[in-house]
Amino acid sequence: MGLGGAQAPGATPLDPNEIEGLLPSHIATQDELNEWEQANVTRAVTWLVSARKRDVLGEKFLRELHRRMFDQTWRWAGTFRTTERNLGVAPEQIAPRLRDLLADTRYWIEHRTYPLDEAATRFHHRLVSIHCFANGNGRHARLITDVVLARHGLPAFTWGHSDLVRAGAARDRYLTALRGADAGDYSQLLTFCRG
Repeated sequence: MGLGGAQAPGATPLDPNEIEGLLPSHIATQDELNEWEQANVTRAVTWLVSARKRDVLGEKFLRELHRRMFDQTWRWAGTFRTTERNLGVAPEQIAPRLRDLLADTRYWIEHRTYPLDEAATRFHHRLVSIHCFANGNGRHARLITDVVLARHGLPAFTWGHSDLVRAGAARDRYLTALRGADAGDYSQLLTFCRG
């Protein structure tokens, strides 16, 4: 099955086997998929209210959150990707890199290595860079980052006050800020997250 319509810049294309994992059979366009996924994500946000006591910086929680975000959309929701991508680490490096990131983030927060906004921004960037799942990595990384902030008494990031799933100026600024963080400059990403 092929989905009609163009993907947003920076979106990772799915391979044919991953597309076969699409659960709703009526979806034919990228816009329909985006709309269906957003409804699925909304249900996951509701679930988060009951997940208050969970360890949000644990692999189990991160995978469960992705599963809840996309379980009505993709058969492989919550499962680490097994295919190479144009970005992200090799599939066999996902689990160890994620464990390192979670340990680093705990350390940053516990030892106040960075102000919490910066620690959350660095966490978000590295999680996106690992690219754990076949789809939904940006949305997942933004949501879990907001959960981490909330657990420490801070408001969620504004993420440019825009829909970052669809193409547009806000998505372009977000991708530019992520590329800056790739080069070690987090200033644009910090500004975007709270701007």
